[in-house]
Amino acid sequence: MLLQKKGFPEEDELVMCTVTKVQFHSVFANLDEYGKGGMIHISEVSPGRIRNIRDFVKEGKKVVCKVLRINTERGHIDLSLRRVTETQKRKKVDGIKQQQKSEKILEFVSKDLKLDVKELYEKITKNISEKYESLYDFFQQIVTDSDAIKDADLDAKTAKKLEEAVKSRIKEVSVKIEGKLKLTSYAGNGVDIVKEALGKAEESGKENLSIKYLGAGIYGVIATAKDYKEAEKLIKESSEKALNHVRENEGEGEFERVEA
Repeated sequence: MLLQKKGFPEEDELVMCTVTKVQFHSVFANLDEYGKGGMIHISEVSPGRIRNIRDFVKEGKKVVCKVLRINTERGHIDLSLRRVTETQKRKKVDGIKQQQKSEKILEFVSKDLKLDVKELYEKITKNISEKYESLYDFFQQIVTDSDAIKDADLDAKTAKKLEEAVKSRIKEVSVKIEGKLKLTSYAGNGVDIVKEALGKAEESGKENLSIKYLGAGIYGVIATAKDYKEAEKLIKESSEKALNHVRENEGEGEFERVEA
């Protein structure tokens, strides 16, 4: 990967690792984005008792870990595998795949224009770093707004070739998250109150939120957005509007995120 982060990761940061050595009580892994080594103690591999550590990891396997502790003086990085949720794992893996796809596009453009891909990568990321979280986010913006290519501050020929490559290889994507909304109203018109609450939730989410009845006063809620941050915000705000409405009308309710 062209992406190489400097220094040490932050505590609680999620990192993609490659397992390099498996011992009886510990696992050693390389942090792909930092070029540094870390260790996973057997107690951090999986919850519960582990009879054979190799049932969970083996050399060469890619794993998403959470950074627990860092000793910069000794260069030690303690990692955890078991503290990473499926949602966190999916987000990290998706992010790595997006980065790799973005780098492939730069490799294509560089080869076609006979440019140094590393120099092109460094120039673009330097110019867009304050405005975009990643190279892929920048490319996504180009797909929806051609003027975004100007943020990279490239010469006209390179900019045109990059825009063409991005638009031919990246489509507008969306992610979705799910939850369960339980609503109850003890008012005489309780059924109408619940319907109004659901209406407020749907109105807040517009076409990016769908709600379906699951039974026993429970409703499935699905929020769709261009990224997880926006989807989380959407489902939270919509659910809170529904909950507030029933609570203000002799009712109660709760919302629960559902891991996909």
